[in-house]
Amino acid sequence: MSEEQNQSQETQGEPEQQEVRFYEKLAARTAELLESGRKNLDETLKKAGEELAAASNFSREQAEKVGGYVRRDLSQLAEQADKARAAVKQAADPQRVAAGVQSTLSRILRSAAETFAELAEKTEKQLEHRTGEVTSPGTLTCRGCGAEMHFTATVRIPPCPKCHQTLFRKSY
Repeated sequence: MSEEQNQSQETQGEPEQQEVRFYEKLAARTAELLESGRKNLDETLKKAGEELAAASNFSREQAEKVGGYVRRDLSQLAEQADKARAAVKQAADPQRVAAGVQSTLSRILRSAAETFAELAEKTEKQLEHRTGEVTSPGTLTCRGCGAEMHFTATVRIPPCPKCHQTLFRKSY
């Protein structure tokens, strides 16, 4: 179908439908002109409206009326885009992200430190020996004075020969 036949069918429809089609054409032409970077929004809407009004049965007043609708909708879209951009900027703010990473890392390290402290305590308990217990070969260090007793065979643990304390830590 040719452009002229298409235009003549558009002018025969209801006025509301004609305005809707004109709106769509005006918005599309405005987008084309904006993308080409030739004009600002008002100049672009005016030029697109003039072009389409000249090519159809629309008056300058009708083009301005529909152009107002397009301007309104484009302004709303721009406002929504600005809000979305601000939300993304806030969510991706480097200081906010860094603080979140630091907070998470701090919790992980704190939890790991607590786990390692518990593990160290359990390990130390297993290495703790007392006078009177039987132990395999190794070195016992007195918890009281730090004196070492070296055993090459399994023995019953005597008191510390230096300070007579009864608590030792085993090492191999």
